[in-house]
Amino acid sequence: MYKAHFGFNEKPFNLVPNPSFLFLSSKHANALTTLEYALTEKVGFVMLTGEIGSGKTTLIRHLLNQIESDMDVAVIFNTNILSNDLINLILTEFEIDYNDGISKAKALEALYEFLIQQYSRNRNVLLIIDEAQNLSEEVLEEIRMLSNLQTDDEMLLQIIIVGQPELRNKIKDPRLEQFAQRIAVNFHLSAMTLEETQEYIAHRIEKAGGEPGLFTMEAVERVYEASRGIPRAINLLCDVALVYGYADENQNIGVEIIEQVIVDKGEMGVSTQVSEQSVQREGIPDNGLLERIEHIENNFTQLKTYYHNYIDEIESRARFCRDEMVNTLKKDLALERKKNQALAVEYGKIKERYKLLKRIRQKQSSAPAEEGTGHDSLKKRYGYLLDYI
Repeated sequence: MYKAHFGFNEKPFNLVPNPSFLFLSSKHANALTTLEYALTEKVGFVMLTGEIGSGKTTLIRHLLNQIESDMDVAVIFNTNILSNDLINLILTEFEIDYNDGISKAKALEALYEFLIQQYSRNRNVLLIIDEAQNLSEEVLEEIRMLSNLQTDDEMLLQIIIVGQPELRNKIKDPRLEQFAQRIAVNFHLSAMTLEETQEYIAHRIEKAGGEPGLFTMEAVERVYEASRGIPRAINLLCDVALVYGYADENQNIGVEIIEQVIVDKGEMGVSTQVSEQSVQREGIPDNGLLERIEHIENNFTQLKTYYHNYIDEIESRARFCRDEMVNTLKKDLALERKKNQALAVEYGKIKERYKLLKRIRQKQSSAPAEEGTGHDSLKKRYGYLLDYI
C-alpha cells in the first residue's frame, strides 16, 4: 500500500524472518561468528538464546543459507512433544525410512546407522531445534543422550538448540546438570543499542529501495524506547508508522507519528517482555556500568567456553591413553598366548617321552632273565629308542 509512496521495492519491516534483510549488530555478528565457529570446528552441542523477537530465527535461516553442500540438516520447530516422539520426529526430518510403531531402541539404531553412513561419506549432520524453551526435562535428557552418538574422536551429530531466556533458566536446574555440561558453546543474543537501532532502521529501508533517513532521529529514539531495541518490536512499530505516514501523505516519519502508533496500539506487541535480568538493569544509571556488566558477562561466557573445551580436550586425551593402553594389553596378551602355545607343545613332547620311557621300564621288568637285564639288554632291544630319549 505504501511502497510506491516511499519508493520501496518491497516492504522493509516485514514481521516474517527474512535472511536477506539481516542486520549484523555487534551482538548479532558475535552470535553468527559463534555459530560458524561451532560448525567449522564440529563442536557437538551449541545453545543460542535471546529475547522474544531478537532475531534468533533470522540468524539461523541465514546460517542455513551459508551451509555447504556436504552437510545434512534437520530443523525441528514443534517442541511440544513427548520424549518418545523425539527420535521419530528426527528420523522424519532426516527422511530416514522407518515403520510406524517402531520402538525407541530400533529408532535409535536406525538413526545411528544413518549417522555412520553419512560419516563414511565425509558428510556432516546437523540438527537444529528451535523454540527449545518449550521442551520438557525428559525431552532435554533425550537430546543429551543423542550427543553420545560419536566415534572415538569425532561427534557424529551436531546439535544447535535455540530458545528464549527461559531455556537458560531451565537448564540451571540441578536435574539437568549433565545436559548443561554437554553444551560446548553458548551465546545469548541481547537487545540492540540506540545507535544500532538507528542503523537497523536505515539498513532495512535502504535494502527495500528507500531513503535511509526516512525516519527522523527523534522518531528513531522513540522507537528505541518503546521497543527496547528488540528487532521484531521495531519492525511492528515502523511498519504501522509507514502506513500512518502514507495516509497523511508525509514524506518522512516524525516522532509524532510514532507516538500516535504507540497510543493506538495500546503498547500491544510493542512493549516487548524482557527477562527478569533485563528488567532489573533498567534501574542502573547509564554511566558505563551497564557496558561493564555486559563486558564481564561476555568474558564469563568466553571463560565458560574455554573451560568446556579444556574438559573436552582432557577427556579426549584420556580416551586416547585408554585406547593406547588397551592396544598394548592386547599385544601383550597375544604374545603370552604364543608363549603358552609353545610351552604346551614342549610339554606334550616331554609327556610323550615320559610315557615311552615308562613303557620301556615296564618291558625291562618283565623281560626273561636269560636275555639279561640292565641298560645293555635294553639297548639291544630298544637301542634307537633309548638314544632318542
